[in-house]
This record gives sequence, C-alpha cells and structure tokens, in this order.
Amino acid sequence: MTDQTAAAASDIAIPLVNAPERPLSVPEDSLYIESLDIDAKGIAHRPDGKVVFVEGGLPGEWVSTEVTRRKKQWEGASTTAVHNQSSQRVEPGCPNFGLHAGACGGCKMQHLHEAAQVAVKQRALETNLWHLGKVMPETIQRPIQGPTWGYRYRGRLSVRFVHKKGEVLVGFHERKSRYVADMRVCRVLPPHVSAMLEPLRELVFGMDARETCPQLELACGDKVTALVLRHLEPLSADDLTRLRHFGQQHGVQWWLQPKGPDTVHLLDEGGDQLAYALPEFGIHMPFKPTDFTQVNPYINRVMVGRALRLLDARQNERVIDWFCGLGNFTLPIATQAGEVLGIEGSEALVARSRENYALNNAGRAQPLAQTGFVARNLFEMTPQMLVADGVADKWLVDPPREGAFALSKALADLHQDPSLRTDGWQPPRRIVYVSCNPATLARDAGLLVHQAGYVCRSAGVINMFPHTAHVESMAVFELP
Repeated sequence: MTDQTAAAASDIAIPLVNAPERPLSVPEDSLYIESLDIDAKGIAHRPDGKVVFVEGGLPGEWVSTEVTRRKKQWEGASTTAVHNQSSQRVEPGCPNFGLHAGACGGCKMQHLHEAAQVAVKQRALETNLWHLGKVMPETIQRPIQGPTWGYRYRGRLSVRFVHKKGEVLVGFHERKSRYVADMRVCRVLPPHVSAMLEPLRELVFGMDARETCPQLELACGDKVTALVLRHLEPLSADDLTRLRHFGQQHGVQWWLQPKGPDTVHLLDEGGDQLAYALPEFGIHMPFKPTDFTQVNPYINRVMVGRALRLLDARQNERVIDWFCGLGNFTLPIATQAGEVLGIEGSEALVARSRENYALNNAGRAQPLAQTGFVARNLFEMTPQMLVADGVADKWLVDPPREGAFALSKALADLHQDPSLRTDGWQPPRRIVYVSCNPATLARDAGLLVHQAGYVCRSAGVINMFPHTAHVESMAVFELP
C-alpha cells in the first residue's frame, strides 16, 4: 500500500458498526475490525483514534496484530491471532494463500466467503462514488458473478532459476515481495493450466536457457491455450525442440518474445487461432496472447450482454465506443445500432479492430451496422475534438485504470459553455461506463453529474477477479 493509497483509504473508511465492548477473554491490546478497505485489509482504530489497516482481519473480529508499518496518520499490521472468528471467515481454497512468508500475493480475499467478497466490493464502489464524487446512484445493479475458481484465462507468471534450491519456480510473486512463490498448483487458473505448473518447472529447468527466461504469459481462448516465453538470449535448437515436445504433450501453442511486446511471434505457424466468442451476438474475436482481453471469459460474456441491454441501442441511433480496444463492445453494439464509431489510442489497435469487424461482417445473414474506427489520444481530449467526432445518441466508455477524465471534462466544458457546440452538436442522451477502478469512476462520475448535467441512474459491481481486491463496475448516466 502506498502512502497516498492509505491516506485516501483512511479518509473514506467508514466503520460498519461502532466497536463493541471488548470481551474479557480477549487480550487488552487486541483490535476490533470494523470494516474492510478497498485492498481487503481490515480497518481498526486504536484508542487514540489512529487508523490501523490489518491484513487478514475480517469485520466483527477481535484480533491480535503485529505492526508492519508506522506512519503519522495510520499503521499497517498483520493478524497474528483471531479471538472470535467472523461467520464469513472460510478456509482458503488454495494452499498458496496466507499471510506467512512465501505465500502467493495473487489473491487477497480467499479467507472471506465469496458472497461477502462481492458485498465488500459493492460497498467500496458506493463509498468511492459518494466520498470522492458526491454521487449516489438512483438504483444499485445486481452484482455480476460467475465461477470463483478456474476463471483466470490471462496471467503473467514469473520464472526464476533458484541456485540455492537447485530448481525453477514458476508462479506469481510472493505477498509484498519480488520473490516468486513456490507454487505447484493454482486454483484460480484453469485446471489444465494449474496442472501444467510442475511440468513447466521441469521444462525450464531442463533448458539451456533456464537462467535467461524470466517470464511466461498465459492466454487461453475458447479452444487454444497459448504461452508466451520471454527469453533474454536466443534459444538453442535443443530448447526449441523441448518447447515443441511440451506443446504437443500438453496442448500448448508456444509464442516467443525475444525483446518487447512487438517482437512476440509464433514458434510454429499453423494450428487453431487464439480467439474467444460472444455467442449472444454471434461474434468471434481473434486476439494475440499479449493483447488486452478480459481475464474472465465467463464474466465478460455476461458483462457485454448487460452493457448492451443498458445501452439499449436502436437501429436509428449512432453510438460511440470510447476505448474500444479490439472491439469487445463495438462489434456487439454493431448488431443493434444504426451506426457505430470505435475510438482507441493506437493506430495499430484500430487496424486490428477493423480486421475483426471485417471478419465478423463477412457472410453474415444480418450485416453489422456501418462501423468506423479511428485513433485519438483519449487522455488529451478537448471540447473541439469531441465535437469533431460528431453527434452520438449514446456512448459506451470502457477506459483503463486511469479512467476517462479528459473525455468527461470535455463533455462538462461543452455543457458549461454551449457556444462550443458547433455544427449542431448535442451530448449523448445515455452513457454506459464500464470501470476497473472505482476511484477514477467516482472522479469522472462527479464531473458528469455536477458539471455535465447527467444523472447517475444505476451502478453495480462486476466480480471479474474473485478472491482479489480488484473492483470492476458499471454505471449508467442519463440526461434528465
């Protein structure tokens, strides 16, 4: 936790209940956990009012702690003993989870019941919207949930040859550490990938390049499992043979990355293409293993479906999909709207979007709507640029963690100064905003509601990353 994150969390941390009187059986120096923060740490207060963020503590528990960090306004601590377990505490489902040294840092909430995890994330969303944006949705959307194990179809695994142990480690980093966790299984990865962890360790250990392969990137499609091997030196002929044999044995498509992301290429051409489908809309989405795609395909399908129902695009309407990526939302929107414009920050990505559009439009019984793709610097949007992209009845906004501040600010400026609305430009009547960061969503929501004239009709969480503190969400804004 950075100092800024902790300070912000202490500002918006509101106890669920007041601390009750300490039971006689509980040690005097124990702390009462009032609530959870956005990083899944328990929030407690010392008698002098100082905030303590306690790893491993759950609301309603009295816990003994060990201080791990001291600051003027707050402290960090870890749980050393739980004196009255919460009814929501469960046995972690993965042997790598824990607070102990060497525990995997990939998950933070496995000790909390899955339903309670979603409730914590919903509270984090509402708290951020109100305390950072002064926005309260008219209604709360039902949380989007799905499988909580075996869901992680994307991942970046570190690879380390450890001389002292005489073995190779493959996995996520240890909690609060640069070291690689000693993982032999991982329950959030698909079962067939989890079963591959030990064979992968043996594979790399037997390679000539075992000390110069620092990373494996995982990408699963509907039919293909791809692994991208980052290698710092050229691979020997023997190592390439080992990779091919492993791929044949485990059904893996190997990609190699000798330098930056642009150097990623298939080890051997041929075979099935890495892709996923959105069956509700008849969309087939090819992608490269280093492309951004949603980690959880089960949730992505439901999320796209809900976003389009909330957007409610009609055949006589024009829709803009901001931060369109490869077309995850754009192409489904094109099955409903009259015209669609997808906007992204990279010319290369826009070219890929056009390819996906052409692929999905070819031979379709009901052709997709007219769809264009353009590149814009979406973090330097101005009112003039917004007007130049034309009138749209509705927007779909799906930004990265940084949010869509410049876009929201440009929309607010156009509302505040109507003289900027040239060529008959009008704001979209409805905006569906998909967010992976509740803090930046709250900031942008504040602009849309208080400066751009919108009402927040609804908001809710999307449990894209079960057992982690990551909060994905969706909000709907409309002109009154």
